[in-house]
Amino acid sequence: MTHKKRILLIEDEEEIAALIKLQAEINGYKLHVEVDGLNGYRAIEREKPDLVLLDLMLPGQNGFDVCRKMKGSGELRTIPLIILSAKGEDLDMMLGLELGADDYIVKPFSPKVLFSKIKAVLRRSKDPGKATKIINFGEYTLEPDRYLLRRKNKTLPLTLSEFGILKRLLANRGKVLTRNQLLDDIHNDDAFIVDRNIDVHIAALRKKLGPEFDWIETVRGIGYRFREEARTT
Repeated sequence: MTHKKRILLIEDEEEIAALIKLQAEINGYKLHVEVDGLNGYRAIEREKPDLVLLDLMLPGQNGFDVCRKMKGSGELRTIPLIILSAKGEDLDMMLGLELGADDYIVKPFSPKVLFSKIKAVLRRSKDPGKATKIINFGEYTLEPDRYLLRRKNKTLPLTLSEFGILKRLLANRGKVLTRNQLLDDIHNDDAFIVDRNIDVHIAALRKKLGPEFDWIETVRGIGYRFREEARTT
């Protein structure tokens, strides 16, 4: 008999908790619910579940603090964590992912989609080599599964839209991608694009990365290409 995966849900909205609990039962998971941040963190320490679902706006202690404490603990940091929140701004998502969350889902959401993502996160946690895949280019390091880009040891504050474009260009290094192709590919990759103007996102990306970042080449009249090698001066 296979043992049921244990999920800890830290959520103070009863209707949402009840909906997730029902979907957990349908999908064969054992779900425990805590309704505030302090007791939620104690439950993580006590139960060491297979996965944590964490709301951000909690009484007692907010979700960001719970996430920070959990991912700062050597004993708990490897437990997969998905943030559930009504806070849908890019900055909130980036902070949650940078603190170590494996995914960030904005309310309202489909329970079926949530549990599809739970299954994906649990699969990745079984394959740590895949989950920690790192791509290096020049002075830059991209961690696709953590939505992080670093230059040397400094984290660069990209929006999820900008990160999605950079990731897709890197995956097609050396190939020219049209604007429409790039947009379609990114949508298929479940990234976050806030409008259809790829040029705006590319310009914002270049501005944030600075004049020394010359890896993305504009192919006039067609689209963009990520260089095989950076230009030499």
